[in-house]
Amino acid sequence: MANAIEITMLGSGSSIPTAKRNHPGILIDYKAEHMLFDCGEGIQRQFRKARMNPCKLTRLFISHWHGDHILGIPGLLQTLYLNDYGKTLEIYGPSGTKKFMARILELFAYKRRIEFNIHEVSKGKIIDENDFYVEAFEMDHGTPSVAYNFVVKNELRIDKTKLKKLKVTGKDLLKLKNLKEGKDVIIEGKKIKSKDFTYMQKGKKVSLV
Repeated sequence: MANAIEITMLGSGSSIPTAKRNHPGILIDYKAEHMLFDCGEGIQRQFRKARMNPCKLTRLFISHWHGDHILGIPGLLQTLYLNDYGKTLEIYGPSGTKKFMARILELFAYKRRIEFNIHEVSKGKIIDENDFYVEAFEMDHGTPSVAYNFVVKNELRIDKTKLKKLKVTGKDLLKLKNLKEGKDVIIEGKKIKSKDFTYMQKGKKVSLV
């Protein structure tokens, strides 16, 4: 399914990794978005093990700045640069994220060879696109921390089974796209009502705490 949410657990361990579980890192793929939630140590190797391409990343979300959640950032940035990453990486995190990112760049003598924007967030919607949004929630974890909801919005879909019965052909097929926008159309003098040939597909939510 082209619009499916794909979740890849790059790391599901905690402060101490095991032989089979790496530090935290969850990848969510949805359409053209490839979003990494937390970036534990060795994350670039986890991408390889999962046969995923880190250069597809569009956004990085940091829950908090404890080491097990962020020590993969220097290596990830280096991997992106060495593989000619051509996007602007959007980075989201709690209060202090800009300061800590600056320290990482200084500590690892990292010249800013890829473009990225840093967004400090606390609560509410932090991204609102046509088909999905991301919201943040403040958490109590001894240091500024946030949890995230990734939410695919409800979508009006065309009932293809009903449409087949109309036996529409030619240029009239192009008119049917208007039904998805909630608009009625006229075909061969007959009014086709959107409400009769569409249904609302319920959205989905992934919570990352």
